[in-house]
Amino acid sequence: MRQHHADKVRPIPTQERAKPRRKTARKPKAAGAAAFEPLKTERLTLRPLRANDAEALHRLVNDWEVTRTLAEIPYPYPRSLADEWIESTVAQLADGAAYHMAITGKEGRKETLVGVVGLSLDAARRTGRLGYWVGRAYWKHGVATEAVQRMTSWGFANLPLDLIAAEVTEDNVASFKVLRRVGFREVGTGVRASLTTRDEHTVIVFEATRDDIFGRPEAPAADVESPGAKPLLLVAACALVDVDGRVLLARRPEGKKMAGLWEFPGGKLNPGETPEAALIRELKEELGIDVAAACLAPFAFASHDYEGFHLLMPLFVCRRWKGTPAPREKQTLAWVRASKLTEYEMPPADKPLIPLLRDFL
Repeated sequence: MRQHHADKVRPIPTQERAKPRRKTARKPKAAGAAAFEPLKTERLTLRPLRANDAEALHRLVNDWEVTRTLAEIPYPYPRSLADEWIESTVAQLADGAAYHMAITGKEGRKETLVGVVGLSLDAARRTGRLGYWVGRAYWKHGVATEAVQRMTSWGFANLPLDLIAAEVTEDNVASFKVLRRVGFREVGTGVRASLTTRDEHTVIVFEATRDDIFGRPEAPAADVESPGAKPLLLVAACALVDVDGRVLLARRPEGKKMAGLWEFPGGKLNPGETPEAALIRELKEELGIDVAAACLAPFAFASHDYEGFHLLMPLFVCRRWKGTPAPREKQTLAWVRASKLTEYEMPPADKPLIPLLRDFL
């Protein structure tokens, strides 16, 4: 495998968060604010860098064939810089400003560092910047593709991102192939100064959205073909409201369409199924709670034109159920005050329902 472009992440200041009052829903936090759970692939583990990785990292990256396409990494690469950079990644991870992960694999039972992959965040623009590199001994083994796919998928599902960008030097053909395989699109070129070559060079700019990585929402099959008509998708949703007036939102898990967005629990109607019956079934499957049809109050509906189909979604309000809502499909749950609902990024169809629900509650 040829070397792939990696960006040195610049820390982005994050706003200080006030401590939440008791029983008040918290604003979605970046994953770096808590202990980071290593990301697994079929062969690799992506985990936070540690101080004892410095020796192996220096050995891999202090190689001209590796650094020559890495604009922000000097060559020769000083051993002390490895320690300093790893220390900075730990601070950035704690702040939720950047997520630099060691790419490791197994050689027998021994964990081996093979490269680095990372995302830096621009919170104001809801964008991420991807960077990665792999040691020369591990080229041509699909390591970069596997690591980039996992990091990008995790980023869209767990971070406040609408777009991830990457830049590749114009002669780094292998990296073009990696990004295209993952789902990135070439969108333009730029000129960047290189710390490595001490000269300017041309880069190719790639971008990916959530739909590029997970795919667009699937359109249902149309029963009747008519010129210009789109299939109609019927979905029922429910605003579960607790005794404190908070609303339950669920974040779509990694791997699903629109992963990372928050939504009201619910789902598609089966053929011949009523919205109430669909919600009773979905709330049991998704959250493990029992709801009676008499406790589902019709509230409003959303009508949204997606590419390839039209969505019609009645929203019900429910204040009584049996059991405690718990994630059964790897989704993240959050109880949110009505006044805070706009802080949670939701699918386009759900957004017009927020002010109605906020005024009602």
